[in-house]
Amino acid sequence: MVRGALAALLEFEGDIEVVAQAADGDEALALVKEHRPDVLVTDIEMPGSTGLELAAEVTELRHRGELTTKVVILTTFARAGYLRRALDAGATGYLLKDAPASQLADALRRVHAGGRAVDPELAVEAWGEEDPLTDRERRVLRMAAEGQTTAAIATALGLSEGTVRNYLSEAIGKLGASNRVEAARIARDKGWL
Repeated sequence: MVRGALAALLEFEGDIEVVAQAADGDEALALVKEHRPDVLVTDIEMPGSTGLELAAEVTELRHRGELTTKVVILTTFARAGYLRRALDAGATGYLLKDAPASQLADALRRVHAGGRAVDPELAVEAWGEEDPLTDRERRVLRMAAEGQTTAAIATALGLSEGTVRNYLSEAIGKLGASNRVEAARIARDKGWL
């Protein structure tokens, strides 16, 4: 419903055409490859590939010259950690869903023209606290937070159980947490997970 409403609002803009809509990250990537839009608007959390994974894949395809699509993240996650990760993944825009539709349309025009569009308050906040987690620590901690056992995480990632425990221990230590549950909560609250 929200996706359809957003598409309808953007279609009211005379110079913006919505060429496709996807229900999840995997479908979105397939549609981007098929339609080759100028700009992809995606959320962070969605089924299949996350918006951050999708942004990284589209950016990689752009760097290889297979696409020219730029990525704008439109989300409810008003956390500096998510913004930093989105920019690291190649997104050129990061806006919050509570912004007016006209602001989104202006941001899409700016990104299409080669600029950036980032929520100003988040931009200031993003350069404050550094994310201490490595990608592997983040992935292991995320899986642990989902309730997966050390053995299941090890199997899924092709690691030994000892290596998984080491990654969890490092993440717990870096975040000043007493256990994996607290570490996951801290990382999630800061937008690092």
